[in-house]
Amino acid sequence: MRVFNSSPPSEAQTRTRILQAAQRLFASQGFDGTTTRDLAQAAGVAEGTLFRHFPNKKAILVEVATSGWVDILTDLLTELSEMGSYEAVAQVMRRRMWNFRKNADLMRVCFMEVQFHPDLRDRIQLEVIAKMTDVAEAFFQTAMDRGIYRQMDANLVAKVFLGMFAIAGFSDSTLMEPNASPQEMQHMAEGLADIFLNGVLAKESSS
Repeated sequence: MRVFNSSPPSEAQTRTRILQAAQRLFASQGFDGTTTRDLAQAAGVAEGTLFRHFPNKKAILVEVATSGWVDILTDLLTELSEMGSYEAVAQVMRRRMWNFRKNADLMRVCFMEVQFHPDLRDRIQLEVIAKMTDVAEAFFQTAMDRGIYRQMDANLVAKVFLGMFAIAGFSDSTLMEPNASPQEMQHMAEGLADIFLNGVLAKESSS
């Protein structure tokens, strides 16, 4: 007779399951619409186990949102470091659309649910978004110093770029129809990049 030994999940695995369940439920039901009982059931743990890992529901939201924003910052750093040229903005935008679509639940929590919690929003602004802006500003300042971009306020350019970075990520629910094709995503990415790099005014012809 074969005996299958099923070892209980580790503390780290249990914590991860709780966070994954929270990400799904906060995205679909909202923070206020989700109870700790909902979270425990979705994670497959007892409610007491949930409170052994987190003091309250707000602490779970903080963990999900903060770690999510750190992932976004890491993605941005990677994108900028791997850009073959300073004009390769379209490929960055296209990858943002694709990656954000794959992580739609996390993005909803990071961008939307956080807005209802000023203390968390301020913490993310200070710890993550400010760093993203600094990194992007340094990137664009270097491009200006090399004569690739015209001289402007690099901080402002960075903020405009990050705004487009966010818009590209939510293009499924803002700029395009849900489940847009890869070709439509590419077209939108190229359009955003063209506006960012060239503006919308017609260039004056030299006489």
